[in-house]
Amino acid sequence: MTCHVFLSFFIPVRKKLTKNCAVGVARYNDFEPMHVSHSSNTLERLERAEQLKLTGKHEDALRMLEDLLIEDPENVPALEEVADNELSLGHFARAERAAKQAVSIGKKSYTGHYILGFIRSQEEKWEAALRELKIANALSPNNAEILRCLGWVLFHDGQRAQGIVTLERALNLDQENPLTLCDLGSTYLQVQNMPKARALFQRALEIDPENERARECVVMTERLLKANAHS
Repeated sequence: MTCHVFLSFFIPVRKKLTKNCAVGVARYNDFEPMHVSHSSNTLERLERAEQLKLTGKHEDALRMLEDLLIEDPENVPALEEVADNELSLGHFARAERAAKQAVSIGKKSYTGHYILGFIRSQEEKWEAALRELKIANALSPNNAEILRCLGWVLFHDGQRAQGIVTLERALNLDQENPLTLCDLGSTYLQVQNMPKARALFQRALEIDPENERARECVVMTERLLKANAHS
């Protein structure tokens, strides 16, 4: 039995950026339109699509977003939302296509770069993932979710100390996030800091008692600590 806390794709593992940075409506005016003004109707529809996404109604959200894109193919927040919904549905190629369109049009699209970095991390293409996540972090500093993914990628790109420090920063910004606790615990486990890893996994389990990953890692860490004590 092993304890792996990878960024493998499951909906609970990729925490959406909306909690920390309101992907859609709140950022709409950050982007410079090519030729279409931002109407209140567009903002309302983006908000409705985001609510559909947050309740897991991804197909309904996509239909609404596709209508927006028919009206304005350069609507960056709509493209970002399409990418996010497609990613949640496991449609990586579609998500990547929408994210690439978003970053090519919207120079401030940290969501697009975050999604591209996440996809590259899924493929364990750490260097490419790092490039995208560094851009996302530069565009949106102190975003806990971007920092969490950036820290994980740094660690697996061989920059272990920097990766752990970055994950610690992410945890400091969002202290009740079991995903960050588990990722950070996993890095401490890999560098043989068993007491620290156990404390992080236990905290994740306290916050989310149904978290099987955290439960598995607590058991594994306890076994390793006992084995070390008797060696």
